[in-house]
Amino acid sequence: MTGDGGQGHNVAVPRLVIAGASSGVGKTTLTAGLIAALRRRGMAVQPFKAGPDYIDPSYHTLAAGRPCRNLDTWMLSPAAVRASFLRACRGIDLAVIEGGMGLYDGFGYETEEGSTAHLAKLLDAPVVLVLDAARMARSAGAVALGYLRFDPGLPLAGFIANGVGSASHGRGVAASVERATGLPCFGWLPRLDDLRIPERHLGLVPTAESGRWEAFVDAAAERVTRYVDVDGLVAAARRAPALPCPDESPSRGRVASASRVRVAVARDEAFSFYYQDNLDLLRSAGAEIVFFSPLRDGELPPGVCGLYIGGGFPEMYAAALAENEPLRAALRRAIESGLPTYAECGGLMYLTRSITGLSGMTHPMVGVLPGRSVMVERLTMGYRVVTTCAETILAPAGLVLRGHEFHYSDWVDRPADLPAAYAVAPRRGGPARPEGYARGNLLASYVHLHFGAAPQLAARFVRACRAWAARLGAGGRGE
Repeated sequence: MTGDGGQGHNVAVPRLVIAGASSGVGKTTLTAGLIAALRRRGMAVQPFKAGPDYIDPSYHTLAAGRPCRNLDTWMLSPAAVRASFLRACRGIDLAVIEGGMGLYDGFGYETEEGSTAHLAKLLDAPVVLVLDAARMARSAGAVALGYLRFDPGLPLAGFIANGVGSASHGRGVAASVERATGLPCFGWLPRLDDLRIPERHLGLVPTAESGRWEAFVDAAAERVTRYVDVDGLVAAARRAPALPCPDESPSRGRVASASRVRVAVARDEAFSFYYQDNLDLLRSAGAEIVFFSPLRDGELPPGVCGLYIGGGFPEMYAAALAENEPLRAALRRAIESGLPTYAECGGLMYLTRSITGLSGMTHPMVGVLPGRSVMVERLTMGYRVVTTCAETILAPAGLVLRGHEFHYSDWVDRPADLPAAYAVAPRRGGPARPEGYARGNLLASYVHLHFGAAPQLAARFVRACRAWAARLGAGGRGE
């Protein structure tokens, strides 16, 4: 990323959005392959994912060799989206953004908010639309034309066809698309089952789990290099106009090592759902992040003054989590003694008394929250507007926040008088519903929050950790 001198000026950031006509068209595979192909050329590529997704970014992180970041135009303000994008793009050659769902899908049917199209327009980023051509021929031109005309303000740069049956099929689809739209088709990918990423109930299998993920990314890079006009994509990315770079405080992120407090973050196959910006904002606020594994570690890292347990797949690893009784006991003691603890979704499930899978098998968990987590076949998902019910380690009472839910479990046998963390606003009228738990230094909820939407959340959590350290007489632990 280059600038024309000084803060508050425009900066050139070559960038490209890989969007899909719908979910399931292969944009994650293509995006990971493109990132890896560019990296093979010696380019520093910063990956991004549009919207609330934790799994697709794991593939892009692996392909790029640097953390993928989420950009969500519904949860974050336009200024926060641009700031997050520009911070991550320092020192890179090109940014690649994978879209979410279909190009125009977002918060609702009436608005573009939260959609890939909204993000592309906000960042003035050229869009390459991936079409599933497996069951189309000349009709691909009609589909492409519809997407082009639906929003004339979208910076659509061209198309890529996926799932073609042969070279002649690919050439025919490309010609139809180009005749209809006047825009280039940058190539096509053949219909190949060996590039299908395995899926489960929350989407793709994340790379935190064991698998031949490096081999998959290498194969995707080979296919993209062979069948796609990578030079053409790079040229399109470089045509993106310069972006205004906002002024930032010189003190941002500069916290003396001696004043930092250690925050333990659960990270392994069972817990891997974190926004990179959340971790970065905690660090900027004065946290020293130390990772631990609820599956394998017998105790918390030494000197921790805070605990963050994100989402993931605790139900898939419930037996192994239950077998690690020493850590469950250590967590129970620490949380009950007042250690500031924030748990999201899978983290909430882990803190209840048990997890029951769809098979009916039940495994004991940490047990600091009453009730049980039970897997169900019904998906609870969507953006949420919540209001904090009381003062917590993240926020004062009455603060309105935006987040999202995505889970196949219910928290059952929850006492009726248990203090809720949030009141969730209904989408279509009716009363707000209570959600999560908040009391003292413990906050647990199914709602995922992006701290970039309200950076004071991270700062408040770190303050709670410092207060806990002072109460213990331990002070902050340096890096």
